Amino acid sequence: MFDAWLTTRSCGAILSYTVNYQDRLDRTFAALGDPTRRAILARLERKDGASISELAQPFAIKLPAVMKHLDVLDDAGLVTRSKSGRTVTVRLRSQPMREAMEWLRRYEHFWSGSLDRLAAYAERKDAEARRRGR
Repeated sequence: MFDAWLTTRSCGAILSYTVNYQDRLDRTFAALGDPTRRAILARLERKDGASISELAQPFAIKLPAVMKHLDVLDDAGLVTRSKSGRTVTVRLRSQPMREAMEWLRRYEHFWSGSLDRLAAYAERKDAEARRRGR
């Protein structure tokens, strides 16, 4: 009976972890799907922490739109926000990106061979075109 309890308990924990992991990956990739959010992350990567107004400055969108983008990034766990007085500082959080990269690495072998073949094909075609052009 104790073994059955452990097995059931372990399966539930594993399933819960898997569902949460998949949900985190979904939120990470959804957040990365927008060019404005990627640009915000790139700015945070170059500078350790920035105020919301600093992050909003280069974009041709209003502050509420930037706040919505930050909400999506925060929900995905890609950024953290801390408030000091009236200033909210946003910082990059690397763990979700690390998880996404680990997930991508598992599937890299599927596309790396195809990309190698594509590069070889393009090089052959380029060499053929140069020989014909002489």
